Amino acid sequence: MNSVDGANADFFARPVQNTGELLVPTISLCEVFKHVVINRSEGEALRAVAVMQQGRLIDLDSNIAISAAKASADLKMPMADSVMLASARANDARLWPQDEDFKDIEGVEYVQKK
Repeated sequence: MNSVDGANADFFARPVQNTGELLVPTISLCEVFKHVVINRSEGEALRAVAVMQQGRLIDLDSNIAISAAKASADLKMPMADSVMLASARANDARLWPQDEDFKDIEGVEYVQKK
């Protein structure tokens, strides 16, 4: 995910601001924190994950893990991406990525990273 002021900020604003319906796979915290701490600072990374935690956190359980492994094998997708996809599917939720691995996948609102 880009920073809140990134080129795709408008695309992500609606789902992220609706914290009452926002589902956040815990692996997303890891991915976002890593990205922000590398590209910005630890303070900004902590603020980013604090905002994400206003949504409902989705833990990686055995059902999601197995579904993620299948998605990873079927779609040739990295593990973290497949966990996010499986988490969304397990909760009948839409996934809002900008990673090309998600292009043309049902249930995904993909936007190209700018």
